[in-house]
Amino acid sequence: MKRSTIRCAGIVGAVALTLTVGGCSDSGSGSGSGSDSASSGGKASITFWGWAPGYEDAVKAFNKSHPDIKVSYQSVQPGAKGGYEKMLNAVKADNAPCLAQVGYETLPSFAAQGALTDVTEHASADKDDYQEAAWKSVTLADRVYAAPVDTGPMALFYNKKVFDSLDLKPPTTWAEYEAAAEKIHKSDPKRYISAPYLDYDYAGLAWQTGASWFGTKGDAWQVTMDSEANKKVAGYWQGLADKGLISDAPMYDQAWYTGLGNGDIATVVGAVWQAGVIKGGAKSGSGQWAVAPLPQWSKGDKRVGNAGGSSTAVLKGCENPEAAWEFAHWLSTDREAFGDLVDKAALYPAAKDLLDLPQLKSADPYFGGQKIYDVFADASGQVNASWTWGPLMTKTAADLNDGLGKAWAGESTIADALRTAQDKTVGEMKKQGLQVAE
Repeated sequence: MKRSTIRCAGIVGAVALTLTVGGCSDSGSGSGSGSDSASSGGKASITFWGWAPGYEDAVKAFNKSHPDIKVSYQSVQPGAKGGYEKMLNAVKADNAPCLAQVGYETLPSFAAQGALTDVTEHASADKDDYQEAAWKSVTLADRVYAAPVDTGPMALFYNKKVFDSLDLKPPTTWAEYEAAAEKIHKSDPKRYISAPYLDYDYAGLAWQTGASWFGTKGDAWQVTMDSEANKKVAGYWQGLADKGLISDAPMYDQAWYTGLGNGDIATVVGAVWQAGVIKGGAKSGSGQWAVAPLPQWSKGDKRVGNAGGSSTAVLKGCENPEAAWEFAHWLSTDREAFGDLVDKAALYPAAKDLLDLPQLKSADPYFGGQKIYDVFADASGQVNASWTWGPLMTKTAADLNDGLGKAWAGESTIADALRTAQDKTVGEMKKQGLQVAE
């Protein structure tokens, strides 16, 4: 089969920086031995790897309504649990699928390894269908490599029963949040305002305040995890920890779920998908929890961070990028299909026109009958769109988590964790040949 044209020159900004490592990215059709092809009858055949519940049913629905394109779905392990490694190995072996579920934070890493196909010519007309921050997450140097699927706008999950018992209202500022933390802990030494945050949950806290971690300067990456803005966020949470106001129960540990269920952990500062996590793991808290807008650094501000979210990425070697984009865009924008994904996977749409889905308008008994998605609908339009993920996020997150774990345990500080993660990230970037601005 005809090989695709490979472009290695003229790429600027983030793509140029990441491709310093990957060498090239596929510009369109063609793959030597990939499974995706066009049949003799002209019917496009593409393969899609992912893990989200409901994706297989969505593929079936698409195939019924699009007779000229056949999508084959293959379930793989979630990205960090082996899915990403499988995808990258398939790219190297020249037998990757056209499409793969890839988190926003990991997309630049795929670009760094030359594992993506530029689909700008097919995708650019659909830009306005998506929220700005989501579109930016799949765009590198004005080139599009994936369709945004879901987002993770953040809000404050809080135990209304605990707050009401102490005559507390949901805090609108981080200063009010700290005051609530002190009152909650004073009422019972086993009660805490929150548990520690790690990796992408912590990133969302920095994201809100504009404390960026990565950027570009000319032809080089900038790593700014140790900036003054990041020190402000770190100092705030360090202050809560130093006052003994943060639980030592790790997030997603059984101790955390127990604390959420019995009121010993009174809030979760988290993304929309945390609703499903809390409901599933802390069933005894049903009827006690509610959702409020994210506290702000200055009263009256409306700035929100994002935690999580994924895309349908077009991988290197895809022979049918136009058909691949047609399915990827459909998956993200079809009302019936995405409504099912809300029910089955608790995905929150990146597409603007889906924010009024019926599935997002129902009252939730767990949250006292509150229509919690109304809060996230407002938050989605307030997400700071300036955030940029780095090219080696798997390593960056691992190094950060190591430091944060020590900081929350009182063995170091959050500021130290950020500084160390920055130093190790810069070292690894240079080792891999990426240009880094001093």
